[in-house]
Amino acid sequence: MMGRLAQLFVVAAIAQMSIIGVAQSQANYPNRPIRLVVTFPPGGSTDTLARAMQPHLEKSLGQPIVIDNRPGAGGDIGVDAVAKAAPDGHTIGIGAAGALSVNISLKDKMPYDPQKDLAPITLLTAIPFVMVAGPGFQGKSLADVVKMAKAGEGKLAIGHGGNGTAMHLSSELFNHLTAAKIPLVPYKGSGPATQDVVAGHIPLAIVDVPSSQAMIKEGKIRVLGVTSLKRDSHLPDAPTFIEGGIKDYESIGWFGLIAPAGTPPDIIKKLNEAFVAAMNDPVVKERIYQGGAEARPTTPQEFGAFIKSETDKWGAIIKAAGVKLSN
Repeated sequence: MMGRLAQLFVVAAIAQMSIIGVAQSQANYPNRPIRLVVTFPPGGSTDTLARAMQPHLEKSLGQPIVIDNRPGAGGDIGVDAVAKAAPDGHTIGIGAAGALSVNISLKDKMPYDPQKDLAPITLLTAIPFVMVAGPGFQGKSLADVVKMAKAGEGKLAIGHGGNGTAMHLSSELFNHLTAAKIPLVPYKGSGPATQDVVAGHIPLAIVDVPSSQAMIKEGKIRVLGVTSLKRDSHLPDAPTFIEGGIKDYESIGWFGLIAPAGTPPDIIKKLNEAFVAAMNDPVVKERIYQGGAEARPTTPQEFGAFIKSETDKWGAIIKAAGVKLSN
């Protein structure tokens, strides 16, 4: 009997020491460099965002921020690395809409479940898209595009940045909400799609603001609408799709910060506070804006709800459009 009691005492003591150890570890967080996984190559908008915040984060968190570029599979490779890391706050990642809310509906198989295997920290930035038309296009508005499509006038087509991209899904959403059924043409990115609109090879395209902004200002292409709920401050004269008569239309590209599921709430809170402060720094905010995006910091709870709403929304659109990508 005494032997059994002694065993129970030892087990309880070990459990108590474990709890104390975890609490001390969390209290001392971070106690080594933090690996920030960026799910796209160096030089891209996500990488630029991470490096803009890096000095501010290192100062506030007191540890080096090591940027680890893990591109591939639409962001899935990098996000998977985060999902499978130890949930101690020393590996976090920046993921885009595709990897966090869209790919799960586009692909037959995913290496992780965004809802179960990740902990949201904060939304970081949002980037709207624009529908642009070439100088020879006769329509003047989104309503004209819909009218021409339904009347069978002209050879309409919408170029976009590639199958499975947010620009592709934005084009699908346009067809879905208007019943326009305009053929969609994939390109290898926004840049080539924009160039073909300028050259008159395709009448329309849905592309991101950074890749098209210069040509818009030079008058080489015209903006028919912006996909965000509100007008974009980079193009204040361009109407939203809703203003153009397309009810309930909203589509944005976005990036957010995630950690492995099971990361302690107080560590999530500390990371949230550090990244929100970094995004509110005037220098960082200006760099984000010059990149064609806007800082959109949130609480972890708000970001989690946003991911779910985006997953549900695009899942329904993908199903209705019958869009699928091979793994």
